[in-house]
Amino acid sequence: MADRYFPNDLPDFVQETDEATAATAATADDSSSLLNLLSLPYLKTAEQFLRAALDLKEKVVRETWVRAGRRVKDFTLYTGALGTAFLLMKSYQVTGNSGDLTLCNEIVKACDSASQGSRCVTFICGRAGVCALGAVAAKHSGDEALLNYYLKSFQEINLPPGVPNELLYGRSGYLWACSFLNKHIGDGTIPSTHMIKIAKEIITDGIKLSNKGTCPLMYEWHETKYWGAAHGLAGIMHVLMDMDLNPEEQDYVKGTLHHMIQNRFPSGNYPSSEGKDTDRLVHWCHGAPGLALTLNKAALVFQEEQFLQAAIDAAEVVWNRGLLKRVGICHGVSGNAHVFLSLYRSTGNFECLYRAKAFACFLLDKANQLIAERKMHSGDRPYSLFEGQAGMAYLFFNMVKPSESQFPAYEL
Repeated sequence: MADRYFPNDLPDFVQETDEATAATAATADDSSSLLNLLSLPYLKTAEQFLRAALDLKEKVVRETWVRAGRRVKDFTLYTGALGTAFLLMKSYQVTGNSGDLTLCNEIVKACDSASQGSRCVTFICGRAGVCALGAVAAKHSGDEALLNYYLKSFQEINLPPGVPNELLYGRSGYLWACSFLNKHIGDGTIPSTHMIKIAKEIITDGIKLSNKGTCPLMYEWHETKYWGAAHGLAGIMHVLMDMDLNPEEQDYVKGTLHHMIQNRFPSGNYPSSEGKDTDRLVHWCHGAPGLALTLNKAALVFQEEQFLQAAIDAAEVVWNRGLLKRVGICHGVSGNAHVFLSLYRSTGNFECLYRAKAFACFLLDKANQLIAERKMHSGDRPYSLFEGQAGMAYLFFNMVKPSESQFPAYEL
């Protein structure tokens, strides 16, 4: 199991010092560079995160866009060009650089052409992500005609027969795109009547598969009853909590989360699927990180202390076993660091901010060397948003303004 992650020997807390003291310590002991980073005042660390984010962003653009001849084969947010566009949008939001917004629009336009005819309807892997991000970028650019084009294109998306319910390829991923548009374009951009109709279909499917079992709602993807954020219960419940559910429907969501909490491993981690007894994965896609984000959201939505405590318990697993030997968002250190950012935003607890800083500083200090030494995997698509270094850049941008951070394509 330990071969999946680096032992976390990071201090539980490092007192921040003035810049001169940290610089003196760094000169005296180069081997303590990570500790020196952790001891810098946060604003100084944020400056380093921003420089690293901007350098990585340029590298990602060069590798995924310029060297590809400004053509798109993989249009998706997960591993493709839309992930680069999403990173550029984040850079624009943090820095105000209009050049990033212009390039974001250019890449989305290419993704729009490449995604024509796609049967995938979600934000992360489908046509909905292209249209939704395109609309938001057009709004920021003040291009009303382009905004209307992308909104019209989004409204033309139809859920195909037999579409699953999960986040990456199913109904939940489409609904997340609807919520994204309503947040960034305006309430009612996608009518609530349309969204709740789909949400009710998701709940109906979950009741049928549960078949009066111990878990109120249950779903399958490729004949497996997944629990995680990408394909299973955590991701579906996460999206349903943004819908206008009636009290009975809310109880189905809460009951499902209670079932998961009651059946977690003794370690505090969560099974990857119903009945799975292997306590192995500590990823956003499978395991404690995705559950921590969803349970933290449940604490805010339902105002129940047990959800917050369960989120904190899951975050403890992430702290102990979350320095994965991968850099990415989906199943890497960059994604796991967002657990602590999420809890910091909801609780204001500076211990959570420190832990996010510690994971991000680990990447800032060690990732390039570990990748070069082949001790850390940079992803099958090494510059993509969800698998590779674009995800690390996204984390660094979030560390610049942690109170405004979101896990990409999961938190709104």
